[in-house]
Amino acid sequence: MTNVRRSVQLAVASCVTVLLAPAGLQAQSWTPPGTPDGRPDLQGIWTNPTITPFERPASLAEKRYLTAEEAAALEKRTLEQRAQADSNPPRGSVGSYNEFWFDQGTQVLGTRQTSLVVDPPNGRVALTPEAERRRDDNEARITESYEFMSVWDRCITRGVPGAMFPAGYNNAYQIVQTPGYVVIVYEMIHAARIIPVDGSPHVPKHLGAWDGDARGRWEGHTLVVDTTNFNGRGWIATNAASGRVKGVMQTEALHVVERFTRVDLDTINYEVTIDDPAMYSKPWTVAMPITRDPEYRMFEYACHEGNRMVEHVLRGARALETASK
Repeated sequence: MTNVRRSVQLAVASCVTVLLAPAGLQAQSWTPPGTPDGRPDLQGIWTNPTITPFERPASLAEKRYLTAEEAAALEKRTLEQRAQADSNPPRGSVGSYNEFWFDQGTQVLGTRQTSLVVDPPNGRVALTPEAERRRDDNEARITESYEFMSVWDRCITRGVPGAMFPAGYNNAYQIVQTPGYVVIVYEMIHAARIIPVDGSPHVPKHLGAWDGDARGRWEGHTLVVDTTNFNGRGWIATNAASGRVKGVMQTEALHVVERFTRVDLDTINYEVTIDDPAMYSKPWTVAMPITRDPEYRMFEYACHEGNRMVEHVLRGARALETASK
């Protein structure tokens, strides 16, 4: 079964470029600049805010791409809905950030794909009943203990590959390269992911980590990052933009393969295939361009220092329980 799944992953990775081709992002003969040690240079600050949904809406069925007119209409409608929400908050709401404080994008991806998920072909993640059960159980018990809360809310991690999925703000990534290593600094939670590209093997299987054990290699101009050894306590996605996939647990069997291909001066094609047999009935793939933005300023996301949310949620729940007795 393992060999079959690995074969599926390779097949998916080889076809993603084809899936992106209609929007003009298929890799051409462009040669990326090189680092002093002769590797493709991926360095810089990259961003990926977008209004393209994580999964394809059921109403779009098998439609993989929007027309230019459909994309423009969606962008216009989204801006109108946000303005309406700012001026008419829900009744009983205590308030939240207004649109000034968000950075969730105003445009669909340049590919005009109808979802970030590109495989399965319907743009929908094939969740198992166990995945849905555990996700829903955590949601129902969120006020019982911190153990049921998001690992993002707890300031631990947004996960791998969840940290690359667009959120409401802080959608920036700084890539730094040294001989033998690639480092990705995530603006959200201010985490630095250190990826060896020196040919070293994965750590022993009994050593698990929140973000797994990453090992990179170069395939032509593409950085391929293979991550295993997850500790089984994280979430595959932590932000609301990931819809029904938010809160799906990672297991120790999770296997993540990412591909970073710089296709022009300002674009990296990012692809990731996720395989976790207990959570998904088949592997699935997200693909999207990320864009270089040398003017973007990344500031420290000091999550723990000011985070009282977990304490307040739990204290509030205990107060309600006491009041009901």
